[in-house]
Amino acid sequence: MIDFPITDTHVHLLDTSKFKYGWASGAPKLGRDWTIHDLEQAAKPYVIESMVFVEVDVDYPQHMDEAEWVQQLAQGDSRLKGCVASLPLEEGPKLEADVERLSGFPVVRGIRRLIQNKSDPEFVLRPDFIAATKLLPKYNYSFDVCIYHHQFGNVIEFIRRCPEVSFILDHIGKPGIKDGLMEPWKRHIRELSQIPNVMVKLSGVTTEADHENWTREQLRPYIDHVIESFGFNRIMYGGDWPVAELAGKYTDWIQVLDWATSGSTPEERRKLFRDNGIRAYRL
Repeated sequence: MIDFPITDTHVHLLDTSKFKYGWASGAPKLGRDWTIHDLEQAAKPYVIESMVFVEVDVDYPQHMDEAEWVQQLAQGDSRLKGCVASLPLEEGPKLEADVERLSGFPVVRGIRRLIQNKSDPEFVLRPDFIAATKLLPKYNYSFDVCIYHHQFGNVIEFIRRCPEVSFILDHIGKPGIKDGLMEPWKRHIRELSQIPNVMVKLSGVTTEADHENWTREQLRPYIDHVIESFGFNRIMYGGDWPVAELAGKYTDWIQVLDWATSGSTPEERRKLFRDNGIRAYRL
């Protein structure tokens, strides 16, 4: 049992009165308001000491309004310590005015531009996308990488071209767990681990399995491979709430990771569930 407060590095909050979520039509269970209070209740008996909000793919062009809203939430709840905001990085260097504006919101710690829903495999290799990404270190921002496993090839090349940027891979690269696929995901994770400016979130794993029938034994090889490849200094816990609700309760994923790391030292488990998230997002 984890007996210390947790840092959750991947929390989504929704306000359907303020924002439009076009994607919600395909996921009606998620298309409602989700609040910090809801998360607090869902997490019991665990205590979420710190959390990082991650952009929720609001309809364009509401992404700046979303970041401002999160700043307001953070001023009212000290547990909300970080925000990964959305920016259309494909717009290139002219986007710096928006990055500068975001820097006026102290809660913002990083940027995410969803890649998983882009059909063009060259999306991340476009010169403007790379140029905008290279602006981030100037503002001490990291980049959250959210992809499906089949997108790894060009994404690894993209990361190699931005050696000054701190990258955080969301959801362990969304492997094909439901279909029992390990390769080439395993090889790509190992290759990515050789790039020093990359960390990984152990998050969003249950939702890549069969939502109704997954088992912890089925998830274990994927968890083990990430930990073996990256080590306990470069991994962090993420709840991916409320998306994870599609495949179970919030506490289910904590319990899976608790079980999978039961043979690790207390220090290693504290790094995974708390300290590394604080360090990665400068909380």
